[in-house]
Amino acid sequence: MHAYRSHTCAELNASNVGDTVRLSGWVHRVRDHGGILFIDLRDHYGITQVLADPDSPVFKDVEKVRSEWVIRIDGNVMARDESLINPKLPTGEVEVFIRDMEVLGEADELPLPVFGDQDYPEETRLKYRFIDLRRESLHENMMLRSRVVSSIRKRMEARDFNEFQTPIITASSPEGARDFLVPSRLHPGKFYALPQAPQQFKQLMMVAGFDKYFQIAPCFRDEDPRADRSPTDFYQLDMEMSFVTQQDIFDTIEPVLKGVMEEFGKGRPTNQDWPQISYKDAALWYGTDKPDLRNPIKMQIVSEHFAGSGFKIFASLLENEGTEIRAIPAPKGGSRKFCDRMNKFAINEGLPGMGYIFWREKTADAVAQELGIKVKEAQAMLKSGEVEGGIEAAGPLAKNIGPERTEAIRQQLGLEVGDAAFFLGGKPKAFESVAGRARVAIGEELGLTDMDKFEFCWIVDFPMYERDAETGKVDFSHNPFSMPQGGMEALSAEDPETILGYQYDLACNGYELLSGAIRNHKPEIMYRAFEIAGYPNSEVDKRFGGMVRAFTFGAPPHGGCATGIDRLVMLLADETSIREVIMFPMNQRAEDLMLEGPSDPTNEQLRELHLRVIPQE
Repeated sequence: MHAYRSHTCAELNASNVGDTVRLSGWVHRVRDHGGILFIDLRDHYGITQVLADPDSPVFKDVEKVRSEWVIRIDGNVMARDESLINPKLPTGEVEVFIRDMEVLGEADELPLPVFGDQDYPEETRLKYRFIDLRRESLHENMMLRSRVVSSIRKRMEARDFNEFQTPIITASSPEGARDFLVPSRLHPGKFYALPQAPQQFKQLMMVAGFDKYFQIAPCFRDEDPRADRSPTDFYQLDMEMSFVTQQDIFDTIEPVLKGVMEEFGKGRPTNQDWPQISYKDAALWYGTDKPDLRNPIKMQIVSEHFAGSGFKIFASLLENEGTEIRAIPAPKGGSRKFCDRMNKFAINEGLPGMGYIFWREKTADAVAQELGIKVKEAQAMLKSGEVEGGIEAAGPLAKNIGPERTEAIRQQLGLEVGDAAFFLGGKPKAFESVAGRARVAIGEELGLTDMDKFEFCWIVDFPMYERDAETGKVDFSHNPFSMPQGGMEALSAEDPETILGYQYDLACNGYELLSGAIRNHKPEIMYRAFEIAGYPNSEVDKRFGGMVRAFTFGAPPHGGCATGIDRLVMLLADETSIREVIMFPMNQRAEDLMLEGPSDPTNEQLRELHLRVIPQE
């Protein structure tokens, strides 16, 4: 028999009754039932119940074991009594009577339990990650990740893509985030960088004639942490193709991702038609370039209904150039209590508030006021049908702008009795993100958002450039290596902010899942594009000389994208924190609590690298 096991802890079933077996694993939990000791023995594959009573030759040794000890047992497989069968376990029909036992590894008192799903502080969980990973939910997340990556590889290879590896130690290249720099021992005073992405390498592969490339690529960015972003490193499905248009990229990656969602999405549907929404429309309708389309709410511009109206705050705002009023429809939100709650939400987000109108059946009070009669008379007329009730707009805004304007707003937004609308005004960039968050909150609170599906959409037509509001300086707003729509001719536009790029993102359920572009493969267009952003040719040659030089030797039109593996698995696992799907993540302060990194270098290391650490004041 094997030194440690004849079977895993998930293999035994009724067909093994009477067999002598050897199992090894962790003691998941121990139960004492009137002198009979039951142990749930766990390994990577599952759990088997083993037991010992005073007749067992090793009963006294079994009495000593504690949770998370690693043991090896020999024993006889027995059928469980029919009333004790556990249908939730593959091994639930049997149990093993222990004849012999060896302790392979004792465990000290645990800093957190493995059995059960109790919440523990994240700092404790990360410090003892090797224990945390034994817990069923986290262990399953890691296995899900492994299966997803394996599936992606097979799907990409089936589409004639070849996997190539790119360097980890390379030159610094601005990709929109901070580099992790690596000092060079052989070249004192100079630094390598960990790649933010394999961007330049994959483009050079296309120049070299490799038509279809992919890689499950590690990327390194010194970023501020968020729930959906690692502060140090992450993995992406990186791909690039030659002789393709933007639509070719979409048509290639969509079936791969749809297949993954169908395979691992636990039956949750994925929309089959992925709409293409311009960046401009996404900002208007959803207040973000990564909209959650499970929420049906679309914001609209309603400025015309407030211009010159009795609501002076909005009317005055609209007298300033570049301002507008947007409405967030709220079907089923027509109660003052809900409207006040959302107004408070806006205040908590740093705004003065959020105006609202809600629609209800016309009241007797309103009819009485309208006709100049008593309320009792109005009630009687409504009851008899002599006067139609109709719809009445309520709320402070409604009183200020009057019934004609409120009715026009209701008609534009397609709202009915029991519905509401919320309003924000000013320059869109100042309130857009808050409006987007309010849309999400309204959709969730009113039960409009279908939480049990995946909704994908492409965001296209990104502006190539953006202007700093304070300095007026123009810089790239997305990937600097993208081809402008219209090529060189487009770069002669008077206003750089009107230039669009062949750039695209893929959003799913409110997360950016993929980003990509058709690349700028012509040196003269690249020089001009960087010149608009304030980079002279000499700076382009200094930063990207290798790639520009390659483009002078015959470069094909090419493009690609990168899909975040961590975020993809996070969605599939129903997690809200990316750390729940990464084997050994950093904490919020980019610290490795388990191995205590980052650490202080030794004086010898510093001397070899010709470096000196300046103490913080």
